[in-house]
Order: sequence, then C-alpha cells, then structure tokens
Amino acid sequence: MSAVKPKYTAIVMAAGSGVRMKTETRKQFLNLLGMPVVAYSLRAFQQNDNISSIVLVVPKGFVDEAMAMCIRYGFNKVRNIAEGSDKRFKSVYRGLQAAPPDTDYVLIHDGVRPMLTGELIDRCCKFVLMTRACVAAVPVTDTIKRANIHGFAVETLDRSTLWSIQTPQAFSYPLLLEAYRSLQKTIEEYGTDESKITDDAVIVENMTDCHVRIVAGDSRNIKITTPSDMIVAEAYLRSMEEAN
Repeated sequence: MSAVKPKYTAIVMAAGSGVRMKTETRKQFLNLLGMPVVAYSLRAFQQNDNISSIVLVVPKGFVDEAMAMCIRYGFNKVRNIAEGSDKRFKSVYRGLQAAPPDTDYVLIHDGVRPMLTGELIDRCCKFVLMTRACVAAVPVTDTIKRANIHGFAVETLDRSTLWSIQTPQAFSYPLLLEAYRSLQKTIEEYGTDESKITDDAVIVENMTDCHVRIVAGDSRNIKITTPSDMIVAEAYLRSMEEAN
C-alpha cells in the first residue's frame, strides 16, 4: 500500500501597492517579456508536480482582473483568489484562510519574485516534510556592519552566519495557521510592534516552539522592487529560457 502523498498549497502574495516602482500599474501586474510579473510565479507552481493547489492574494478590487489572468494562462490550480489587507502578514492570514482545508503544507511566495524555479520549490517541499518550517535563503556576501544611532560603525558581523531570506517559505499548514491565530490574539489583547513582523518565519519563531530550517535559495530569485530590478529580471528570464 503506497503512502498518501502530502498536499501542498502555494500561497502567492500579490497584494502590495508597489509605491517604489513609481508606475501607474502595480508592479505585480507589470508586463515582463509578455506576461504579468506575478504570472511567472503562478506558472512555476502550476507546472510543479508537488503543488496541488494555489491561492492568489491580490489587492482589494483586483479579483476579477486576477481571475481573467488565470483563465488566460491556464492556471487551473488556482483554487481561490483572496483580497489582501494593508499589511503583508494580514494578507498572508487571509490567504491561509482561503486554502483548501485538506492542505498539509503551505509555501508562501512573493508574487514579485518571478525567477522561481521548480528546483527551489522541490527543495522547500522536501525540507518542510522533515522540519515543519523552512525558508529559502542565500548566504550574505557583503561585509555587514552594525551602526549606532549617530551613524558610526560599532561592530562588524560575522557574515558566515548571516543569510539573506527569500521566498518560498514553507510550513506545516496547521503550524502556520495556529501561529497566525496566536499572533492575532496577541495583537488584540496586548498590542505589538507590527513593523517587526517582517516575514512568516518570524511569526513561527515567536509564536511556536518550532525552529525554522534554512534551505539553499537561488541568487537569481530577486524581488522586484524598483525599475532597475525589471531590467535584471528580463536578463535573468531570457538566460533561463535559453538554457531550457
């Protein structure tokens, strides 16, 4: 009798405003070599055999546009399109609530990281089975210094222990959902500095006893934030397509 295959749901975050891009069109919907930026992440999950379903989280008022895009490109794994909130962690929570109830593991991914590869998805799926929580990351290569409030360097950090965190970030679905519920309760009862909630791993680290495993990321897996990032993304995508 074969083992039951775990069900992975990808939650693609595309609810940001993208003010630093300084364009009328939100960056997740900008045209990148003929497709919207977010479509590349959706395509990567659509083509990956591990992923059984996708939840897409978009800004308020963009559900119809997102649905039309999914239909156009044949993203039939998209089971739900949820409207996001004013803060990323609140948008992720809405994505979690929109996931199929039989989900075992979730992969949270920034929709403005279009260079997502099947290999990276596979690594995250593999390690989350063993650890319940893992994040893609690349080693820090620059020298990192800590400064005081006056702008003077006071310490040079050991970069051999430092990692630049990317997405996907993969978790046991019950674990992450419970962590978010605990966070919500903490905010309601005690308040918290929401600026310190920078990613999902931080929530798991603070709301559960689970340790988060670092998984080898990809240097090409950049996050599009400024216009110059679009130029880099175009070059990366062309080289990746040529290699295939």
